[in-house]
Amino acid sequence: MHWLSKTRYKIGFVVPTIAVYIVFIMAPIVIAVWYSFTKYSGIGKPVFSGLTNYIRMFKDPVFWSSFKNTMLMFILAFALLLTISFLLALLLNSKIKGADLSKALVFSPAIIAPIIVGIIWVYILDPNIGIINGVLDAIGASGLKQEWIGGATLSPFSIGFIYFWQQLGYLTTIFIAGLRMIPEDVLEAARIDGASGAQKVRYVTIPMMKTTISSVAILIITGVFKIFEIVQFTTGGGPNHLSETLVTYSYTMTFSSGEYGYGMSLATFTFILSLIITAIYSFVTRDKEA
Repeated sequence: MHWLSKTRYKIGFVVPTIAVYIVFIMAPIVIAVWYSFTKYSGIGKPVFSGLTNYIRMFKDPVFWSSFKNTMLMFILAFALLLTISFLLALLLNSKIKGADLSKALVFSPAIIAPIIVGIIWVYILDPNIGIINGVLDAIGASGLKQEWIGGATLSPFSIGFIYFWQQLGYLTTIFIAGLRMIPEDVLEAARIDGASGAQKVRYVTIPMMKTTISSVAILIITGVFKIFEIVQFTTGGGPNHLSETLVTYSYTMTFSSGEYGYGMSLATFTFILSLIITAIYSFVTRDKEA
């Protein structure tokens, strides 16, 4: 009876969580996948169309442009954020003068709403009113002016950099928390054995932070595939959809063009792609640990 009582309480705590997860996470995903196989404008009844939306998607040049931009941002963000946030955490976790103030300054972009982030960087990167081109004009270096946003070439790089700037402090804070969990006696033992700073990081710190590193990597993967506000408030996906990401193109087709079925096929593809990349990363890192 005591066992039944404990089990009842456990179920009582778990069921509401599962119910919320099903209603707000799983059900929308299933509904979106269903609509991706239909022709639907958001009005009336959806008409099942099989793989028509997916066939159209892989023939759509805007889709491939959005895919290229998204993957470019992912590669830049993953490589830079994972590496620099870890190195910055090592620096800020050491006993240096002004570390506490530096932590606050580094973390501050993470608390700014993405919409405000987009507006801030418009005034910095815009080719016509932006600070960067204005400064280049003022110092007589007009030949170096670029279309940092809104152009066909640099927009994905600029958006990737903005995302990097916004997320750096947040991920650094996670790494600092992981560093604080490493027992001091382990590091002290490595120091007594004659290990240099680089050797302690390579042979002690990184192996003991594999779980934290994996968590940060997955946050980066899922975060890049959700970049929306930054694009909307810097380039709007333009010019001519050249700076669209998969998420913004899905939004445009769904709500601006009224092609709900096609928009959901784009969203479904994005979701599956993020799952695949996450699974590949998890498999590769697990294999290395083994």
